[in-house]
Amino acid sequence: MKTYITSIFIVITVLLTGCYSGQKNNNHSSGDKHEHFDGDRHDHSKEAEHDHSDDDGHNHSNDGYNHSDDGRHNHGKEDAGHSDEILFTKEQAKLVGLTTETVSSGIFQQVIKTSGQIQASQGDEVVIVATSNGIVSFTNPSVADGSSIGTGQSIVTISAKRLLEGDPAIKAKIEYETALKEYQRAESLIKDQIISAKDFEQAKLRYETTKTAYQAQAPNITMSGVSVTSPISGYIKNRLVAQGEYVSVGQPIATVSQNKRLQLRAEVSENHYKALKSINSANFKPAYDNVVYKLSDLNGRLLSFGKASGQQSFYIPVTFEFDNVGDIIPGSFTEVFLLANTQNNVISVPISSVTEEQGLNFVYLQLDKEGYKKQEVNLGQNNGERVQILSGLNIGDKVVTKGVYQVKLAAISSVMPEGHSH
Repeated sequence: MKTYITSIFIVITVLLTGCYSGQKNNNHSSGDKHEHFDGDRHDHSKEAEHDHSDDDGHNHSNDGYNHSDDGRHNHGKEDAGHSDEILFTKEQAKLVGLTTETVSSGIFQQVIKTSGQIQASQGDEVVIVATSNGIVSFTNPSVADGSSIGTGQSIVTISAKRLLEGDPAIKAKIEYETALKEYQRAESLIKDQIISAKDFEQAKLRYETTKTAYQAQAPNITMSGVSVTSPISGYIKNRLVAQGEYVSVGQPIATVSQNKRLQLRAEVSENHYKALKSINSANFKPAYDNVVYKLSDLNGRLLSFGKASGQQSFYIPVTFEFDNVGDIIPGSFTEVFLLANTQNNVISVPISSVTEEQGLNFVYLQLDKEGYKKQEVNLGQNNGERVQILSGLNIGDKVVTKGVYQVKLAAISSVMPEGHSH
C-alpha cells in the first residue's frame, strides 16, 4: 500500500515538473518570438528601413543630388572657364622673360603689303672710271666688296708700259714738253714778225692742249703707272674689273658708296593705284634680317610714286629716302609695308604674340599670376610690327607678347587640373 502511494506521488511529481517546464518553454518561445518579431524584427526592419530610406537613402539621394548638382554645376562651370587653362608658374615666367600687353583700341594705318629693294641715294655713290688705257693693278690686291676707302685713296694703277701703243702718261709728258718748246720759240719769232700770227696761234693751241692733257695725268703719274683714286670716302660697293684686266679710258672700275642716305623702292600692283596718293610712310623687313625698320624712325620721307606702270611690268614704283643706320645693305631685297590712311579704335597686338596651328591663329591670354589660356583670333592687316585683330579679343585682356613659345609648350605638357582656385 505504501509502495502504491509512493508510485502515485512520483508520477504526479513528474507530471507537475513536465507542465512547469512546458510553460516555461512556452513562455520562452513566446518571448523569443515576440522579441524577434517585435524587437529584433522591428528594430532591424524599421531601423534598416529607416536608416536606409531616411538616412542612407536620403544621404545617398542627397549625395546623388549634390554630385549631380554640384558636380555637374561646378565641373561644367570649370570646363567652361578653365578646362583649357595652362599652368605656367611665376618662376617659369621669370626665367623666360615673359611679358604681356593689355589689349586696348588705338590708331592703325591701312597697309599695302608688297616687295621692294634698297638702293643708294643719288650723290652718295660714284663710279670710278679708268683715266688711261692699260693693264689694271689693284693697289691692295686683297681689296673686295665692302672694303672701306678714303678720299683721294688710290684704288688701282693703270700701266701700258709693255703695250705696243706705249704708255699714254709718258706720251702725254713728251707731247707737252715738245709743245712747250715750240710755243716758246714761236713767241720769240712773232716779235720779229718772222712767223705769221696764224702759225703762232697754232703753236699756242697745241701747247694749251697738251698742257691740259698732261696736267690731268701728272698728279697721278707714278713709277708703276697712272694711279686712279676715289673722290669720296666710303666703301667699295662693286669691283667691276679683275686684276690684270685691260681697260680703256672711261671704263668703270669700281663703285664707291658713302652709304649715308639710302632709297627704298617698292613695287606696287596696279590694283592699289588709287591708294597711292594716301601713302605717307612705310615699314620694311630685309630678307637677310628679322628686324622691322620704320621709316618714321630713320628720318625717312616719300620722294615720289609712278604715274604709270612700265611696258613690261604691271607694277608702279614708290620711292622713299631714309638715313642708313649701318645695318642695311644697299641692293638687298626687302618686304615692304606701305602705310596709308589712319584708322581709329582698332585692336592690334604685336606680331610676336600670334601663333599659327593648322591654318588657325591663336594668342595666349594671362588669366591670373600662373594661369594662361589659348585664344583663337581672326587677323586683319599687319604693318610688319603689329597685326590688326578682327575678333577674339576684348579690351582689357592680357596678351602674352614674349615667351609665347614656352607657354605653347606648357599647354601640351601641363594643363591646369580641375579644382584649381584663383
